[in-house]
Amino acid sequence: MNDNRIIIFDTTLRDGEQSPGFSMNMDEKLHFADQLSRLGVDVIEAGFPRSSQGDFESVKRIAGRVKGVQVAGLARANSEDIDVAWDAIRGAENPRIHTFISSSDIHIVHQFKKTREEVLELAVAAVKRAKGYTSNVEFSPMDATRSDRAYLAQMVQATIEAGATTVNIPDTVGYSIPSEFGDLIRYLFANVPSIHKAVISVHCHNDLGLAVANALAAVEAGARQIECTVNGIGERAGNTSLEEAVMAVKTRAGLFNCTTGINTKQIMSTSKLLTHITGVTVQPNKAIVGANAFAHESGIHQDGVLKNAMTYEIMSPEDVGIGRSTLVLGKHSGRHAVIERLKSMGYSLSDDELERFFKYFKALADVKKQVFEEDLEVLIGEAVYKEKGRFKVTNVQVSTGMYSPPMTLVTLKDRDRDGAESFDVAHGNGGVDAGVNAVIKITGTGARIRTFNLVAITGGSDALCEVTVTAEEEYEGRMLRVTGNGVNIDISVAGILSFVDALNKLEYRKKVNGIRERVEARV
Repeated sequence: MNDNRIIIFDTTLRDGEQSPGFSMNMDEKLHFADQLSRLGVDVIEAGFPRSSQGDFESVKRIAGRVKGVQVAGLARANSEDIDVAWDAIRGAENPRIHTFISSSDIHIVHQFKKTREEVLELAVAAVKRAKGYTSNVEFSPMDATRSDRAYLAQMVQATIEAGATTVNIPDTVGYSIPSEFGDLIRYLFANVPSIHKAVISVHCHNDLGLAVANALAAVEAGARQIECTVNGIGERAGNTSLEEAVMAVKTRAGLFNCTTGINTKQIMSTSKLLTHITGVTVQPNKAIVGANAFAHESGIHQDGVLKNAMTYEIMSPEDVGIGRSTLVLGKHSGRHAVIERLKSMGYSLSDDELERFFKYFKALADVKKQVFEEDLEVLIGEAVYKEKGRFKVTNVQVSTGMYSPPMTLVTLKDRDRDGAESFDVAHGNGGVDAGVNAVIKITGTGARIRTFNLVAITGGSDALCEVTVTAEEEYEGRMLRVTGNGVNIDISVAGILSFVDALNKLEYRKKVNGIRERVEARV
């Protein structure tokens, strides 16, 4: 084995799946096993075959399905468990039997009611029986971190001599802290004569929030297998998070001087698949895969990231399968981030327009947790187009009834024609539709409404209505999309105002594109 290569042993389908709220059916387990293979894990612990017939069948089907990855089945240190585990995994390309028994007096005395000598004999016998089926045998002394160190070393030595090729040191109840756990691994390397005949593994639980830290401390001390789960799921507070451990090793390569075989670009898709299957999402501030892991709202941070991502990002979002970082717009955002978002939307404001726009933005951000692009469209309408838009509605007359087709007359003032007014009349399926048709006849626009949303701002039959529309128009081979906003007591008038607001934004976008193209042509 390469001493600088860390084996990633994924137990999402065993330790992760057995925790409350994370159970999976057969098809879901098979689907997730396929994704683990794409992710590049070295070992998939597919389940605990003797725990149920369903678990046996899923382990057996995974063993016969996935290629290029070891498949492990868990077994207690008794012949029945080991025989059943072998029956389940024997069809794998590289099957592994993982057997375990406790090494702590807390478990030996109170749970098993045996002596240390009896437990040691059971451990050795289990490894030898597993060795009769496959050369790939892993042994775990459960609750190792609360065990007597001398007795633990004795058990590790005995099971390696019995044929274990991997010995896993579990922090079963998440009791240890990193300095202590690293010291335990170093103690075993110093006090187990045969330890270099086996790979030393670690399986850490997160009861104190230290699972990843403990696993990494063990790697620094010489461990070369990490047992982990996607999203850190597992018993109680969970296990070592695969994505966190892997990215720590990758990001701090100069410190650990180790590598993994994980295709890190598959991390986010694997995480999302697990949340889709289980219905349990990760918290937004979860490292690596949380919604906020690559999101920035602070103006100082946003400015730094826009200038050089390394200022506030220690890894690339692309490395874990995320398209790009997110600059969250809110009350902490600075001008730089807002301007960049406006540019990405196709807007380029003058200094005066930007000054006016930013006042509107700050006022909204003070009362709204997050400002979205749709909000920016509305603010642009307030700050720019309401005053400088090409078209202005000067009159609307709607005629409708139960037995007569709706008809609307619209009068528009055109700034590009020195404020000349034009009017037209059109029919439609309602006052708004007729009015929009009239506007289209007057302006000759190719824009069309794609979404229409109506909100009553105040109560009562005379409520003030706000209409927001999304309008699209093809321009020079590209589809331009904007949001228009209109407010009026009359729904028809509000709808027409929102469409004209959208037209003004489209006109502005076309002008900006034209100026940009002329500049680029000169360059």
